[in-house]
Amino acid sequence: MNKYKHLFFDLDHTLWDFDTNARESLTEIYAIYELDKKGVAPFEAFYAHYIQHNQTLWNKYHNGLITADELKWKRMWRTLLEFKIGDEVLANKMSKSFLEILPYKKNLFPDTVEVLNYLTEKKYKLHLITNGFEIVQGHKLKSSGLDKYFEQVITSEASNSLKPKKAIFDYALEKAGAHLHESIMLGDNLEADIQGAINAGMDCVFVNHIAETTELNPTYIVTNLKELTTIF
Repeated sequence: MNKYKHLFFDLDHTLWDFDTNARESLTEIYAIYELDKKGVAPFEAFYAHYIQHNQTLWNKYHNGLITADELKWKRMWRTLLEFKIGDEVLANKMSKSFLEILPYKKNLFPDTVEVLNYLTEKKYKLHLITNGFEIVQGHKLKSSGLDKYFEQVITSEASNSLKPKKAIFDYALEKAGAHLHESIMLGDNLEADIQGAINAGMDCVFVNHIAETTELNPTYIVTNLKELTTIF
């Protein structure tokens, strides 16, 4: 019998396809603010710069180097700077619109629903640990239909901590009424999810959608969600 009872998932880039949903949202923002007329062109360059700056700033946020508010608007501001536009007002407007549009996108990674149904039927208790913003993550879960699968949704805001810090994992275990030895973390981010779980002494599954190399030693590695059915 599998020793695990509590499965703690990451959301963005693990189950919820952030890049696809962000691309759709940014396409709308690009049109709303007529960025092509402002010299932000082509769209592909705008999108590529956004993804780069978003990742860089999220890494800083994970490590407590910037605030949530700085992350939200600076990813737009830095992207605009790539096109010689230093407009903080525009960046803030774009950020606000992005966070209004993004949470209602519904693209999931292949087999997400099938695997969550499988795990639910096998009586695992499913939870989320996310560094995402509480209201935004709540909208994502509801609009994509994932909210029904998770008993506890632990966010960085509610826990007053961030992955990869041990404190957020301790908080999650307490909220879920779970013991460490019967719990496992599943996520795509090597620093936040995998190193975070290692910091907490928790087993982990590296959901490696993009075939990333690592010197870390997660308990398991899968390249797609369907492979989770071979573990659980």
